[in-house]
Formats: sequence, structure tokens, C-alpha cells
Amino acid sequence: MPSPTPPPAIPPRDIPATTPEPYASDIARVLIEAEAIQQRVREMGAAIAQDYAGQRPLFVGVLKGVLFFMADLLQAIPIPLEVDFMSISSYSPETRDHGMVRITKDLDTPLAGRHVIFVEDMIDTGLTLGYLLRILRSRNPASLHVAVMFDKPSRRLLDIPTRYHGFRLPDLFVVGYGLDYREQYRNLPFVGVLAPHVIAARKD
Repeated sequence: MPSPTPPPAIPPRDIPATTPEPYASDIARVLIEAEAIQQRVREMGAAIAQDYAGQRPLFVGVLKGVLFFMADLLQAIPIPLEVDFMSISSYSPETRDHGMVRITKDLDTPLAGRHVIFVEDMIDTGLTLGYLLRILRSRNPASLHVAVMFDKPSRRLLDIPTRYHGFRLPDLFVVGYGLDYREQYRNLPFVGVLAPHVIAARKD
């Protein structure tokens, strides 16, 4: 059965003392602590293991942001499974705004007849994910469901049904646990709000 919808509000926390330097001054506040993330990953893994027992599901992710969540999630699923990755880039700002992307690395595994779980780090507008799901459905999987760690429903332009989900985020610029700003901060174990001075400085 699908896991229950998480509460929409996430209380802010103090910056953990273990925040790697020089990142500590770049985080305004923590939204989701590392312990809460790992607990939710374990819950999602248990739900997936129960739903797909005896089916050897294929997990698909898009590099790079999903790497951290994918690794933790797979370790929390105690059944036989397979994993594959795609890589994408935008044709142009115009096509990106419509969710259209260029696949720079396609899957190595045929999807026909397979039970596929698309693993996503964050859904915001839903346009790119919707585009990719249409491509994957055209390959005739036996089933195709989405597992997402972070969701920004306030930015949604296309409805994306998710079977497994972690946390809802407010419409703030967040980093950590795979989420980046200019390829930095992915390695933070928690999710935090990026300090305004960081964004302002890098726009100069």
C-alpha cells in the first residue's frame, strides 16, 4: 500500500555543530535533520519491500542529485532488486521550462515487462519528471511508480502521482542530501535553507 502523505509543515532547527566547514556560515537554518531523513528512508524502504516482494523491481534514477537518496533507499530494501541510471541536460532555457530535456545517458536495462520504480530526489514543477515518465511508459514496463524524497507542491505545474514520498518542502532555496547550488552542498546530511548572502554573492 502507498505510504501516508507526510505533514506539510517542517519546523526549522538549529544548524548542527557537525556542519562541514566552510558550509556552516552558508546555511541559514535546517529544515530537516539527518536523523529524520534516515528514518523516513527506512520507512519507505520497508513499504517498497512489502509491496514488491517476489518481483525483483528495477530502480531508475537521474544523476546526480538522486545519488544520495538512491543509495540509502536501496540499502533499506531487503529484497532482490536492480538499479539503473539516466543522465539528462536541457536543450535550451525554453525547452527546460516545458520539461523537455535531452537524454545524455540512457538506461542499459530494457523496461518491457519490468516493475519499475522511478526514484527522484525532488519534484517541483513536475514538468521534467512528467516528460521522462512518458518516455519510460512508452517502453512498456509492467508497472511504473515514483518514489520521491522531497516535494515542493507550491511550484507544481503538472500533477505527478507518487506512490512513496518523504517530505514536503516550502518554496525556499534548500540544499543538502543531494540538493545542490552550483554543484555544492550535496554532501550535507541534512536539508537546510541556503543563506541569502550566498546567492547574492554568486550572482555578482
